Amino acid sequence: MELQGKIQETFEHFTPASSPEEIDKIVEGIIARRYKAAYTIETLRFLFSTIDLTTLAGADTKESVQKLVETVNRTASHPEEGLPNVAAVCVYPLQVPVVKEFMKADGVHIAAVSGGFPASQTFLEIKLAETALTVAAGADEIDIVLNLNHFLPGNYSAVVEEIEEQKAACRSAHLKVILETGLLKDPELVRKASILSLYSGADFIKTSTGKEYPGADLRAAYTMCCALRDYRKETSLLRGIKFSGGIRSAEDAVKYYCIVEEILGAEWMTNKLFRIGASSLAGNLIKAISECK
Repeated sequence: MELQGKIQETFEHFTPASSPEEIDKIVEGIIARRYKAAYTIETLRFLFSTIDLTTLAGADTKESVQKLVETVNRTASHPEEGLPNVAAVCVYPLQVPVVKEFMKADGVHIAAVSGGFPASQTFLEIKLAETALTVAAGADEIDIVLNLNHFLPGNYSAVVEEIEEQKAACRSAHLKVILETGLLKDPELVRKASILSLYSGADFIKTSTGKEYPGADLRAAYTMCCALRDYRKETSLLRGIKFSGGIRSAEDAVKYYCIVEEILGAEWMTNKLFRIGASSLAGNLIKAISECK
């Protein structure tokens, strides 16, 4: 069977996506049941540990990225305050050597966007070269964007082949595939994008670039978690999820926590499988934690 046919068969092994209205009702129920009990200092500290502290500005410089890294170093140097380290610092490829040079905190990964981020509208050869060079510069994690030029018209075999090649270019680095859920909107499209990414080698599926289209939302989070749950049932493999784009408050972060806990369970309560990409969330979580003491 040709690859396109195998992909269609794979889609049928997964639970069909619910309608937007059904998902909204389910999510409301999850938040109503879980939110109050989940909003604790322990949860807030855990959520801090899931942050990919991100700067993806055209005006990023060595000095501005160094300042960001120093905020991570300061947190790590004061363990008595009870804050864990963030999971990673996420930057453009050019800034990876800067993070590598100045990072002193233990266990904080270097993540970078690649593959023609944020639109993925360039030649595959350039994407692969960028990814390989970024890993060689010191990145532990690579965030790429699903090729919507192939995905939207249904050329799923080309989507799979590109992600597989990007995964190979990552070598030992983890690969996160950004679905751009704010553009896709339709839960069925989000489901298919999740399945394609997982079967093509993604270590994480991620909601958004935070650039041209709306960022993460709870509807997409629910759909992606359901795909991860089904993928685990089909393969026995655990893969990660990353929410990004517009998550700023502790209250919002706890809602995503509730969805992951409800659908995926305790095994996903680790920053090896659960991430939030953010720039301002860290400070707001620190404030919320201090208010809980």
